[in-house]
Amino acid sequence: MRSIWNGAISFGLVSIPIKLVNATESHSISFRQIHTEDGGRIRYRKFCEVEDREVTSSEIGKGYEDADGTIVPITDEDLAQLPIPTAKTIEIVAFVPADRIDPLQMDQAYYLAAGGAPAAKPYTLLREALKRSNKVAIAKYALRGRERLGMLRVVGDAIAMHGLLWPDEVREPQGVAPDADVTVRDKELDLADALMDTLGEVDLEDLHDEYREAVEEVIAAKAAGEAPPESPSRPAGGKVLDLMAALENSVRAAKESRGEAAPPEEEAEVRHLPRKTSRAAPKTTGGKKSTSTTKKTQATPRKSTSKTAESTKKTTASTSRSTAAKKTSAAKKTTTKKSASTTKKTTQPRKRSA
Repeated sequence: MRSIWNGAISFGLVSIPIKLVNATESHSISFRQIHTEDGGRIRYRKFCEVEDREVTSSEIGKGYEDADGTIVPITDEDLAQLPIPTAKTIEIVAFVPADRIDPLQMDQAYYLAAGGAPAAKPYTLLREALKRSNKVAIAKYALRGRERLGMLRVVGDAIAMHGLLWPDEVREPQGVAPDADVTVRDKELDLADALMDTLGEVDLEDLHDEYREAVEEVIAAKAAGEAPPESPSRPAGGKVLDLMAALENSVRAAKESRGEAAPPEEEAEVRHLPRKTSRAAPKTTGGKKSTSTTKKTQATPRKSTSKTAESTKKTTASTSRSTAAKKTSAAKKTTTKKSASTTKKTTQPRKRSA
């Protein structure tokens, strides 16, 4: 990898020659500006206002515009001879726990490569010291015409440096949070926790830039003279009127996307069981218990009355069944008494004669 800056890490009285290398790269697709009528390329040419002619990059330098419009030329030599210790040095000023760094301050990331064989020993010493302390190093360095703040940490066997914004460059979140006084219920928090648990964790290696892939497909189709692929239709978004329902649906959708079935108790909460419209006819048995059951059956239609014709029809049918059951019970009762009387006469012993 090509280095973009050469210098040294100042670790107390220890100096570690290093090379600064970009740790990240952009894979975004860049477009050119064209003339829509004929497809001609739009270019920006650099002209000198004094001579009114186009100049090359080698003729272009830096200058600071003063308040009255005067331009003060600044050369690279002027910047290289700045009277600050960080002009060519990454000066470590402190070691702090990593959680002390606000992620909002994170900026460009770099790798610090050891600058030759003499740097191997002190480089390894700093790396192992950072590992054992579980801390990060805060440093100051100068790059691209300004002094910057950095954080050094261990990544594998290398030392990485994250550029940090100065604290006064991070805005306060004023006017960002909602002004309304909102109360969140415990049940809503429970559903939010359930949704978070269902979504679970993800391996960042599995994530990819779907937008870039879609743009590449469009470019390939148009280059081949074909129609670009149509985007899938998405459901129209709307206002969330019921937060609980939205959370429940989100949990259910997340489980379905992972191939998980909802637990039975959760399904029971969602389903609405049908109401019972009629009671089963009682079993016909002999004795007083059957009569009592029949009376209860007769009382049931009187308690559950309905205004609809269908309910009246069901009640009439139930009463008819109850009356039939009562007659059957009475008939069986009479038959039982006659049978008992006959049995008594038959089993009476005869008198012996003297």
